[in-house]
Amino acid sequence: MKKQQEKSAAAIPLTERELEVLRLIEKEFSNKEIATNLFISERTVETHRKNILRKTQTSSVIGLIKYAYEHKLV
Repeated sequence: MKKQQEKSAAAIPLTERELEVLRLIEKEFSNKEIATNLFISERTVETHRKNILRKTQTSSVIGLIKYAYEHKLV
């Protein structure tokens, strides 16, 4: 029960741009490919990735994708 409360209390909504980046990460796009697709710099993609990981409290792409499927984000 406590674990479930921690997850829901810690859930910070992702921005539309972060969701776009997340969907491309799920499709195995590299930072460069994401940047090209979204017309942003690779540095901006890195920042979005960092923010997504922080908001979802995950520390790897595997954990992030698991989180995304559990929360129906992709």
